[in-house]
Amino acid sequence: MKYLAKKLTTLIITLLLISFLSFAAFSVIPGDAALNKLGDEATEEQIMALREEMGLNDPLVKRYAGWLGDVFRGDFGESYHYENATVKGLLADRLLVTILLAIEAFLIILICAIPLGILSARFFGGWIDAVLNQTSQFVMAVPAFFLGILLTYIFGLILKLFQPGNFVSPFKDFGASVTYLFYPALAVALPKIAMVVKYLRNSVIAELNKDYVRTANSKGNTETAVLYGHVLKNAMIPVVTYLAMVISDILAGSIVVEQVFSVPGLGRLLITSISTRDYPVVQAIVLYVTAVVVIVNFIVDVLYQLVDPRVKIS
Repeated sequence: MKYLAKKLTTLIITLLLISFLSFAAFSVIPGDAALNKLGDEATEEQIMALREEMGLNDPLVKRYAGWLGDVFRGDFGESYHYENATVKGLLADRLLVTILLAIEAFLIILICAIPLGILSARFFGGWIDAVLNQTSQFVMAVPAFFLGILLTYIFGLILKLFQPGNFVSPFKDFGASVTYLFYPALAVALPKIAMVVKYLRNSVIAELNKDYVRTANSKGNTETAVLYGHVLKNAMIPVVTYLAMVISDILAGSIVVEQVFSVPGLGRLLITSISTRDYPVVQAIVLYVTAVVVIVNFIVDVLYQLVDPRVKIS
């Protein structure tokens, strides 16, 4: 319980610190949200009146305290850029899209990477290992935007399995939305699959050379029994760490892939909000991303003991 309490305290402090730093950063960077909203034709009096209405003339600490109090009540304010739109509403619309994309990408990673990593390790030094190694190196070297364009060209324009740019909201047609998201999810997943295969392969090979494996083999256990009964649990520790980073990354929004496939997720909303000085939206997204990273890391710390009983939480 002391461990969980300590981790929870760290989580809260991290969220508060990041939220304040992001709030302060947007207060000092060049640009005026009021001017951006009214346009270049606005008079000085109109700009000053809107700044007063938006609370931009108040001291930084006062504005942050007011914003933080509203956040605790579930109110992230109103968007500066989108007319009559609340930040909570904007995030809710796009968060579902990002979560669906993340779930599909993560499932693709797990389904493909774990078996391929084990296969590469079992045939270490053979032609299967060589092919998987070279393929992984190639996929990791391809930039995300080019991979997205390539998948769009192959599956969209040649095979016509989906219509690029014709994204359907999950609120209108959930099945069509999930089907469309498979292709951007594949673009997100492929480089991650290559990395997981490399991590798992190297980890399994390192474990296979340890004394407990030779002992298990000498007792008459089959290679498969030793691999899945002993080696894999120990080999998964570094893989779980990387998968935690992957989850945080894809849940935070895959900006490049969302742009290529015209997916209205958090990544695209963040880019738009930064360019239009829509600070309430940016601050809410930064807080969300921070929360995802900290919470996922907390869950992984707890899962370590389940994956490998040798790791003790104290």
